[in-house]
Amino acid sequence: MEVFQNILILDDEEGFREEIGEFLKEEGYQVLTAGLPSEALDIIRNNDIDIAVFDIRMPEMDGLTFLKQIKQEFPEIEIIMMTGFGDMGSVIKAMRFGAVDFLKKPFKFSELKNVINRVSKYKVIKNRVNKENIVNNNMLDNKIQMIGNSPALKKVFSLLDKISKSGDATVLLTGETGTGKELMAKTIHMLSKRKDNKFVTVNCSTIPAELFENEFFGHKKGSYTDAKQDQKGLFETADKGTLFLDEIGDMQYEMQAKLLRVLEDKKVSRLGGYEEKEIDVRIITATNHNLKEMVKEKKFRIDLFHRLNIFSIEIPPLRDRKEDIPLLINYFVKYFSEKYDKKIAKVENSVITKLMNYKFPGNIRELRNIVERAVIMCDGNILKESNFDLLEYLDILGKTPTVENSEVLDMASVEKENILKALALTNNNKSQASKLLNISRQALDRKIKKFNLDIHSMRQEA
Repeated sequence: MEVFQNILILDDEEGFREEIGEFLKEEGYQVLTAGLPSEALDIIRNNDIDIAVFDIRMPEMDGLTFLKQIKQEFPEIEIIMMTGFGDMGSVIKAMRFGAVDFLKKPFKFSELKNVINRVSKYKVIKNRVNKENIVNNNMLDNKIQMIGNSPALKKVFSLLDKISKSGDATVLLTGETGTGKELMAKTIHMLSKRKDNKFVTVNCSTIPAELFENEFFGHKKGSYTDAKQDQKGLFETADKGTLFLDEIGDMQYEMQAKLLRVLEDKKVSRLGGYEEKEIDVRIITATNHNLKEMVKEKKFRIDLFHRLNIFSIEIPPLRDRKEDIPLLINYFVKYFSEKYDKKIAKVENSVITKLMNYKFPGNIRELRNIVERAVIMCDGNILKESNFDLLEYLDILGKTPTVENSEVLDMASVEKENILKALALTNNNKSQASKLLNISRQALDRKIKKFNLDIHSMRQEA
């Protein structure tokens, strides 16, 4: 296995980080350490870091904020989170935001070594696939379709045919993060007469106001210092095709009027030029914000909202279409098995059951990431619970009755079962169990009394 040499350890306890650093150096790694996130960022920007290890709780900023910043600026760096038992909810969020593994404090050096070895293996496989199969990966991505036959998704499908055939009408896609809004936009494009022309995507939240006109309208040579040649903007690039404006709710207010003008006139003029060019572009937008509320708060123009909202589709969250989860799991397993050259033929039933009992706040994107990581870590031809490090926590933090078990599980029995599992995971430590359950210690005591749970006998049995 290839060894990744550069590891960053971030922790505010000097003795702790130095001790870890010495151990990893003895194992053949090059180690850099930092006590603050700001120090860590300076190190990352001036060194090639392969793996970063840091705690969820830190000075200056919390670990989740720091994680999101690193993954945005340096997506190639793999993140290992350190946490105590009470932070498992945050760990699940961290995995959703891009962390690849975690360590529960206190941990042994051998556990740290095992985790780094797993992450190194994960990174090697990802890099090999990205380098050797770039064309094949793009082909696989183009094959991804909207998967499911739930009533909630069927309502969406029923609108697609009508919307796709209305080739010029704008479409507004709404829904939570990770529900598949971009995939829905691509589906509309592929079902339309524009399918042989370009589908261009832009994230509105990433374009600063001072670059808006240059990005959307393009520029003429010499229009500013670095304008060495003529350049098309996004509207011209997508001419005769579809322009997908993701995160439209994050577009700055003063830029919204300029977008509205183009939608109304269907003409653009490059920076530094006077000639107007007609464009034929279909606009599809998406947001996870409530634009009607933003209009009331004067954060979104009412005239632009009405112009974008000719057709509107709300994509349901995964928790409202749980019957689609087994189909999605099987699809992603097949997809990633092909991508990573695996021979996985089966998924354990217990895996599917536990994932169906989870609420998936990160929706399909979260499920996809969970399955991808499990496929990479699987060495056999059966995907097992052991390949899903977080299943036991998802089972506790996200458990709700499914259609199949709703007749035999009432709310009280689910609550009691979750309390028993939390106590078992924390070796009957009520302070840690209450944090895991996201309730107060006093509330846990009341529930233990309510369900007549004998903690002392449970300890003796353990």
